[in-house]
Amino acid sequence: MPSRLSPDDQQRVDEYLSAPQHQVERQPFRPWRLALIVLAVVVCLGLLSRILGRLAL
Repeated sequence: MPSRLSPDDQQRVDEYLSAPQHQVERQPFRPWRLALIVLAVVVCLGLLSRILGRLAL
């Protein structure tokens, strides 16, 4: 697909994207780790709500 930018603008965009601060190496996405973290947060909040419920009654 041809670029809709002028050659000067395309060169500026290419220079911007090739700058070192835009070349951050990302870690691979781990869905099981995310699910484990979400589960841990839900369990902790559930336990906290039960503790607060017992203190209030």
